[in-house]
Amino acid sequence: MASRSATMSRRAFLLGATATTATGTAAAQEGTPTAGGTAAGTEGGATGTDAGSPGGDGGGGGGGPPDFGGFLDDAGNFDGTVVDARGQDSVTVAVGAQGNGGAFAFDPPAVHVDNGATVQWEWTGNGGGHNVVQEGGDTLDSGEPVASAGINYENTFDTDGIYNYICEPHVSLGMKGSVVVGTDYPTESSGGGGGGDDQPQVPDSAKTLGIATTVVMLATLGLTYVFMRYGGDYEMPEGE
Repeated sequence: MASRSATMSRRAFLLGATATTATGTAAAQEGTPTAGGTAAGTEGGATGTDAGSPGGDGGGGGGGPPDFGGFLDDAGNFDGTVVDARGQDSVTVAVGAQGNGGAFAFDPPAVHVDNGATVQWEWTGNGGGHNVVQEGGDTLDSGEPVASAGINYENTFDTDGIYNYICEPHVSLGMKGSVVVGTDYPTESSGGGGGGDDQPQVPDSAKTLGIATTVVMLATLGLTYVFMRYGGDYEMPEGE
């Protein structure tokens, strides 16, 4: 019985290897699951949640360190401490306390209260006329500057968030303050100082696809090397 044979060349092998790589990559791409179990590239494979709170942009907190967004950086009497007044029905903030080169400070500059608590601003009578005006909002506004001593303004907070405020006549000196309310407010990133969470993240599906593609390519290159190093054109019997 006559036997038939077919010649296999290096070119044919390389062409086949290239096709194998393309097929393996496509298969890896189509079959890569996302964290939710949906194939990569399929609509609905990713979900997101919007969160925010009054007085600032960004994600809601949950009781972590508040993120003032640099608002209090130039307040001379702010050392990073936020006075914890949670559990109290009311808290008093001095207006015209010593700081910023004179009686030009709110004391404490930053305070944390419960939702529903009342903050009273008490003028010391020092440093000339002062007022309390919210920066970027309209919740806090004591009106025109006042120089007389006494509790001249108060506000009861019923919405969580961060409320930054200034004294208009002395804002250039750093007379600023902030009230943190409740638990839903912008917080500092876990890396501290904000920056760690801003780094771009590579999706898990992309990582999986990259690994699968690399494995297929390495396998193909390995076979190609073995063939070119030890192989050549040779006869392969196809059958009798």
